[in-house]
Amino acid sequence: MKEKQKILVVDDENRMRKLIGDFLITNNYDVVEAGDGEAALKIFYEDKDIDLIILDVMMPKMDGWETLKEIRSESKIPVVMLTAKGTEIDELKGFRGGADDYIQKPFSPKVLVARINAILKRSESDNNRIECSGIVIDKVAHEVTVDGEMIDLSFKEFELLEYLIENKGIALTREKILNSVWNFDYFGDARTIDTHIKKLRAKLGDKGEYIRTVWGMGYKFKPD
Repeated sequence: MKEKQKILVVDDENRMRKLIGDFLITNNYDVVEAGDGEAALKIFYEDKDIDLIILDVMMPKMDGWETLKEIRSESKIPVVMLTAKGTEIDELKGFRGGADDYIQKPFSPKVLVARINAILKRSESDNNRIECSGIVIDKVAHEVTVDGEMIDLSFKEFELLEYLIENKGIALTREKILNSVWNFDYFGDARTIDTHIKKLRAKLGDKGEYIRTVWGMGYKFKPD
């Protein structure tokens, strides 16, 4: 685990960003800032080390709702929404959009940090273990069980299964899988995916059928 977790603070008010940022730094977090949704997304795509995003709702160029929607299309990173609006409808909109928490301005910085601590602790625990239709992936132990039985996977088979399940229901091209699992520095044939999928299906037994072929495109993980 890295020494400090990094938080992206997104708000169009300099004073608010400084208030939040100073308090987070005091509480041993690294902080990066953005003044609007477009700038936030640029940082989000470039900096893969961000652990949580604090996102204001009312901003120029791209508001918090639009920014949250795009973030959620790419990632499950924890997001805390900040807003001057405190109606139940706004809160529901935030949670339905995928926000992890919703805090109304003005707020206590101590309460904000306490909520961030709780979210990150829960997220860290959730991220270490994936469960889906009888398949359990333990990221810390680097082990996979199917209906309680341990199966032996190679390093790349483990990463491939993890990636497929984390993106379950989404049709993934071979190129996207290759770039995400083998990384962009791999220059081999994208068809190497087919070989690994075949082996992975065999090792998963009946659960191997959950890895569906998307003809002419790639694969998706879709449990019955």
